[in-house]
Amino acid sequence: MISYKKFPPTLSILLFLSISINAQTVIGKYAGELLAIGVGGRALGMGGAHTAVANDVTAGYWNPAGLASLDYPQVALMHEEHFGNLVNYNYAGVAIPYGTDYSIGLSVMRLSVDAIPDTREALIDRNTGSIIYNIYNPAALIDPSKVKEFNNTDWAFYLTFATRYYDDLDLGVNVKVIQRNIAEYTATGIGFDIGAVYHMSDKLLLGANIQDVTTTLVAWSTGRNELISPTAKIGAAYKLEFLGGIITPAMDLDLRFEGREFASMFNIGPISFDLHTGLEYDYNDLFMVRGGYNDVKQFTVGAGIKLPKLNIDYSFARQTDSEINRLPDTHRISLILTLEQDKYKRD
Repeated sequence: MISYKKFPPTLSILLFLSISINAQTVIGKYAGELLAIGVGGRALGMGGAHTAVANDVTAGYWNPAGLASLDYPQVALMHEEHFGNLVNYNYAGVAIPYGTDYSIGLSVMRLSVDAIPDTREALIDRNTGSIIYNIYNPAALIDPSKVKEFNNTDWAFYLTFATRYYDDLDLGVNVKVIQRNIAEYTATGIGFDIGAVYHMSDKLLLGANIQDVTTTLVAWSTGRNELISPTAKIGAAYKLEFLGGIITPAMDLDLRFEGREFASMFNIGPISFDLHTGLEYDYNDLFMVRGGYNDVKQFTVGAGIKLPKLNIDYSFARQTDSEINRLPDTHRISLILTLEQDKYKRD
């Protein structure tokens, strides 16, 4: 049964009106939102402040240079209940150290909204019963028997290469492919990220990641092309000994150039700035607690536990708007399996 509380009857009409059948190329202000959600319970529990922190398999997403810190092969899985059960979001990743200085990785993300009512052929004239397409017709009526369903599914594939360029400098690059589907329409895109992590000291880390550095083109089967403009992520993290463990405050700043204006935390003309802040307390590399605040005005909390060869991380996010308008909470849980054996260790 189709839930009209979940999707208003006119939603699919608006979705399809937004996809022009005329050939054109535009800068898609939110065309890269799939690539901005994030992966891993650890990072998301810290509000996404992870550009300088990422040093495991999830670095393939957060900063490709961070993959150079890997000493053993890792596999990661994550499931997220994004805004309750409205959106399905899943992630899988694998990373392998190679030789003395190199690492390679593959990350896959899938975002899906399922069972969206398709009302394009369900609007009828209440007097004649014939199908009409003018939603402003006073006689317009939705016929539930004519409503179908479709899915909106996005895929992203990241292939990551990283190297320890100097003893204190790591570099990395992503090649990513995007595949989008909405009903019978499809789109494909390809893009690149470049990242760096500078180990200023044993305690201070600086990171930078320029996503979609060449501007990513997403070409739709309708003839419309969307451009994902670059996003510059700059981050810093500092490690301190505290109560028998390590406490790590971290901060990221996202710079976008697509004219988000008031949708961002602050802006200067078309350039927008969004801040991520996070804090992690790691007790003796056994369990962790985390908190943060992200760019979509969510407070986040999280926790993790490290078992032999397995890390389990959980994060929780809640909108800061009033209770009446607040979207459902977001829950994430992720697993990282490390093949921590001598035969798999980096040379």
